[in-house]
Amino acid sequence: MKDFPAPPPGSCPDVLHPRCPSRQVLQHLTSRWGALVLVALAGRTLRFSDLRRALGDVSDRMLAQTLQGLEADGMVRRVAHDVVPPHVDYSLTEIGQEAAVLVRGLADWVERRLPDILGCQR
Repeated sequence: MKDFPAPPPGSCPDVLHPRCPSRQVLQHLTSRWGALVLVALAGRTLRFSDLRRALGDVSDRMLAQTLQGLEADGMVRRVAHDVVPPHVDYSLTEIGQEAAVLVRGLADWVERRLPDILGCQR
């Protein structure tokens, strides 16, 4: 694979540049679980187990990794309560809510066009 130089300091973000950090953020937002976490948390707060149930078939490990990535990007807020057993709440930050609206729009479009898409796949 070709080694690309980093974008020049102070340059505008460019998702098409191979070394632009925006690519990693886009990956977190549009990965299978990242997008579903954003949709599931939109407008509400959930505990880990409730979020796992809402998503259906995600493993604990994959959900934890997804949440860590989204939290590192400032999309997810994690609040740990000092109780026994441990109680952790997850919700979206302001920019996470903004991203969730965009992802939900794409999900709505997919659901609306699903019959056409399935027809093309046949």
